[in-house]
Amino acid sequence: MSNWRIRQAVATLNKGGIIAYPTEAVYGLGCDPWDEQAVSRLLTIKQRPWQKGLILIAADFNQLQSFINPVPPEILKQLEATWPGPTTWLLPINPDVPDYLCGEHDTIAVRVTAHKQTAELCRSFGDAIISTSANLTGQRPAKTSHEVRWQLPDIDYVLPGPCGGADKPSEIRDAQTGERIR
Repeated sequence: MSNWRIRQAVATLNKGGIIAYPTEAVYGLGCDPWDEQAVSRLLTIKQRPWQKGLILIAADFNQLQSFINPVPPEILKQLEATWPGPTTWLLPINPDVPDYLCGEHDTIAVRVTAHKQTAELCRSFGDAIISTSANLTGQRPAKTSHEVRWQLPDIDYVLPGPCGGADKPSEIRDAQTGERIR
């Protein structure tokens, strides 16, 4: 894991850029979630409607606190049982979080990653980042940096590295009901 590459990715995020990076199963496409212009550009590049909402990925639970409402102990237990790991949870969104992150939902999709390089990326950035699959909507998610560049030539930086070996993108569960969404 090259520190200068992570520093380059963080510098790109800090300048409002769009990056791709490896996750547990596929490459993710990300930006600073608080930068509305960056999120808008990411959605345009991916051809994804804002109404669907986006996933946030973090190095630890603390990085997600400003995006969610306080979590009751019984739900926290569920989260702790699956994190870090490839399970994304839908949690009630903090009312201060902009609509462009949650789309037309009253929850936000969040996860604490088990991918060491991506966790280091989030730690170095100092916050959670957007994590949507690196592909055009409707196409297969990229699993290599070459596939990312081929499908999404307009992104600003690709953080090279291997994906974590999971065979499919993260499971998504509703924390209130336990229902599996994906």
